Parts: sequence; structure tokens; C-alpha cells
Amino acid sequence: MSSVLDDPTLERHFKGHRDVITSVDFNSNMKQIATGSLDSCIMIWNMKPQMRAYRFVGHKDAVMSVQFSPSGHLVASASRDKTVRLWVPSVGMLDVGVDTKATSVRPVNPDCIVGEKTVTVKGESTLFRAHTGTVRSVNFSNDGQTLVTSSDDKTIKVWTVHRQKFLFSLNQHINWVRCAKFSPDGRLIISASDDKTVKLWDKNSRECIHSFCEHGGYVNYADFHPSGTCIAAAGTDNTVKVWDIRTHKLLQHYQVHSGGVNVLSFHPSGNYLITASNDSTLKILDLLEGRLLYTLHGHQGPATGVAFSRTGDYFASGGSDEQVMVWRTNFDCVDYSEVLERKCARSEPLSRDTKTSVDNSRNQTTQVKVDMVSDGIGRSHDFDSHESGSRSLDEPSQIFSEPRMESPSPSNTQQHQQQPKQTETESVPAVLANTLQHIVGQLDVLTQTVAILEQRLTLTEDKLKECVENQHKISYQQRSNSNN
Repeated sequence: MSSVLDDPTLERHFKGHRDVITSVDFNSNMKQIATGSLDSCIMIWNMKPQMRAYRFVGHKDAVMSVQFSPSGHLVASASRDKTVRLWVPSVGMLDVGVDTKATSVRPVNPDCIVGEKTVTVKGESTLFRAHTGTVRSVNFSNDGQTLVTSSDDKTIKVWTVHRQKFLFSLNQHINWVRCAKFSPDGRLIISASDDKTVKLWDKNSRECIHSFCEHGGYVNYADFHPSGTCIAAAGTDNTVKVWDIRTHKLLQHYQVHSGGVNVLSFHPSGNYLITASNDSTLKILDLLEGRLLYTLHGHQGPATGVAFSRTGDYFASGGSDEQVMVWRTNFDCVDYSEVLERKCARSEPLSRDTKTSVDNSRNQTTQVKVDMVSDGIGRSHDFDSHESGSRSLDEPSQIFSEPRMESPSPSNTQQHQQQPKQTETESVPAVLANTLQHIVGQLDVLTQTVAILEQRLTLTEDKLKECVENQHKISYQQRSNSNN
């Protein structure tokens, strides 16, 4: 099959949590994955087969966020118990550690892993207490020196890692702060809140540079593009938006999910974005083309966590079904236009429903449904989960096609020019459809822009009216004083 090397493939499948998975993250060494859950535990899963997984026990309530430090030597976790814990790995323990006070790391139930022995390992963690509400997120700066946390107490707090010292707080949000992230250079902070705004902060001046207010619902998640020049945010209004932080302009607007979008992750190349939604799907977006690439159906229920690995070769997802799925990316090694040409050239659709065993230790099967409409004529293909993901060319509302983050390479242009005339003729309907969708998207943007201008004009009129009234009052007072 020609698409084997191009589409995402399901590589591993882990089950050990006892409740909804809230967060996933890869270690920089690509040997472990950390996950947090509403079951109050943190799990460390080994990418290498035949290796055990370990459970961190220490938080007294749900774990909302986990992240490895850039070096991979520390794990930070945020919890509903209003604390942040910094876990220190023990040597020879597969880079996992535990709290020395009341806890230990316990191997996962043997029927969920492959291994003969069970061990209890002692470790240690540092406790940060400063928030007065649920801590929703924790994030390391790229140099590993500082942490930023966000909370239901409406604040964002910054800490030093090694001195374990609280530095300062950012306080302009008027509702729960769901997420806070450092920029790649560590000079900026982005935050997402239930007040329907995304705020950009200057770390040094501690001032809010700009508030992005285009979301129509709570903003669940926000993150920086690897270049540091753009940000993306996901919200309960089922949309994903991309802004340029230099001009504060909305670059792209995607409405491809049928449920709230819980989390997103940029591919390290900056060319792709993956999202996880309450509609149970993962969506992979091509930022250069401004279109939907893949729709992955793997989780039974809301998909609540997703993240690319540091190299982009893999991505992991978690959901309310208590499962962690690890996928091989594949698509980033082939130019998308080349893949599209091959898909359009297919004369016969392939269709089959498969159940693939992905948990060898339990002989369980998980059905991974994939949708593909890449030929532009509405065909639907179901591929084996170990051979394909799903690709969909239902183009989202692309607000601004430029500036693009990267331009096509000359080799890609030459490949496109060498495409057979027959394929070009067959793709005309798809081109027309995409053009119409693009026009509709721009009309939608114009409508929203006019609405915003009307609101601003109304405010201006009100202020002008108020100024005129005040001027009349002042004139009247002056006349009264002169008469007296």
C-alpha cells in the first residue's frame, strides 16, 4: 500500500489509569511518556517493549497537568489539591521518582504490562504551595530554570526550579486560568482562560502585552509556535485559532471539530498542529496549506490530551476511556502535495473495517476508525490502524493565507509540475470546492469584522455623546458662575 509510509500508525497502547487522562508528555530522551489523570496518579510509561510502567502516588486529588523538564531529569505535576510537585528521578529507576513522605511508586497491575517482577522504589518530590485553587497547568521554560503555573484562583505564577522559590504572579484574568506557557526564548508567557481571552505577557516587565478576545467560549489551551512568532489556542466553541503575536492579527481559524477542543500541540517543524476534542477525535492540521490533513478515531469518548514528541517522530494521546495511545507520525517525512497526488491518482477505493490488537499483554483489540476524503469526491476509506491514519481535505476557514510560516521548496514545485494532465483534470472539482470554501471563510471573516466595527462604532458614539453632555454641563456651570 502506497500510503503505509505516509499516514500515522498506532504503535503502542497503554492502559493503567483508573480515570480520565488529563495530560501527556514525552521525555526528551524518547524513552518514557508521562501522563496525569483524575485518579490522582501520575504514570510513567516505557516506550521500549517488555518494560514496566510506574505509578506516582502523592497528590491528594486529580492531576491536571504533567511535564518532563527539558533535560528529562525532572517531572512536574499540577493538581486539583492546589499544589505543584516537582518529582526527582531515582538513578536506575527508568527516570521516575516519588514523594518520600507518604508515597511510593508502584508498578502497574501486571495484566497491563509485560514483566515478571514487581518492585517498590523510594524517591522524592518537592511541594510548591502558593495557589488557592485548582492548579490547571505547569510548564518548564526551555532552559529548565523556571516554571509557570496557572490556576482557578485566576492567577499565573512563576517559580525558580532549583531554588524552588516563588518569583511573581500575573493577575489580570477575571476567571479560571486553564493554561500558561513560556515562549521558546522564555521572554513571553501566554495564558488561556475561562474569561474567553488569551493573554500575552512580558515576563520581565510582568505586564500584559495584548489580549486576544476572538474566542466565543472558554479557552482551554494555548501554546507558542516553535518559531515563537505565532500562538494557537483551543476553546469550547469548537475552534482553533492561530495569531501572529507581532501584529496581533488572526492568521488562521479552524472549525473542524464538532465538540470542544481540549488541547493542541505543534509539531517541532512548525508545519503541523494536532488537536484533541470532546468529539473523541484527533485532528492533524497542515498549517502551510491551512487545511485538515487527518482525522483519527481511536478513543472511546472525549480525547483529553495530546502531544508531539520532542523530535516529532511520535505523538501520544489520552482520553476519558483511560487509555494512552502512541502513534508514529510518518506524514512529516513526505511532502503533502506529493501524497495528495498519489491519493488522487487512485482509481479504486479501499474499504474495510478492522480490529487491531494493540495490547499484546491483554490480547485486547481496539478499533481505530479513519476517515479519508483526499480524492475530493467524498470517498471514505477505513484502513488498518497499523497502516494508516485518516486524511480529510475539508478545508477549514482559513483567515489569512499569508504570511505563511514556510514556503514550498523548489523540489516540491517541480514535482507538482510533473503531475499528469489526467490527474489535474480530475482534481478540478476539488480545486473549485476548496476555492468556494475559502471564499465562504473570508466572507465569514468579513461578517465578523463588520460586527466588531459596529460594536466599536457604537462605543465611540456613546463616548462622544457622553463628552458632548459633559461639555454642555461645563458650559452651563461656567455661565452660572459668570452670572453670579
